[in-house]
Amino acid sequence: MSEIHKCGLLVVRDDGCVLLCRKKRGTRLLILPGGKLEPGETQEQCLRRELREELSAEAGDLRHIGTYTDVAAGDPARTVRIELYCGTLAQEPVASSEIDELVWFGPQDDPGQLAPSLRNRVFPDLIRRGMLSWPSG
Repeated sequence: MSEIHKCGLLVVRDDGCVLLCRKKRGTRLLILPGGKLEPGETQEQCLRRELREELSAEAGDLRHIGTYTDVAAGDPARTVRIELYCGTLAQEPVASSEIDELVWFGPQDDPGQLAPSLRNRVFPDLIRRGMLSWPSG
């Protein structure tokens, strides 16, 4: 099983909702803003580049909070390894490039819309660690 190595950004609004993206192609599942590392690029460089391309926004206050591995969204034959950072955006994000839609996802929303990595690994861990004030399960 081949692995996709990505960097993702966790942005949480005051109401507890998390910024997620829906791509134009590949999968309709919600994913984190961010993308694949390019050769010679640091994780922070990758994340900043991807956020400029996909959200037309600059990232600030980046802090690495974890690494998560699960089945890739839209490609069950591959795994995805996500280097997750939390941070802020200097501008209001706008869906750009390969991103079709931005969604503020909260605990009341359907978890069936989420990529496996978010549903199975990322959100449960962030809830357990108190980084998301959502009910468990």
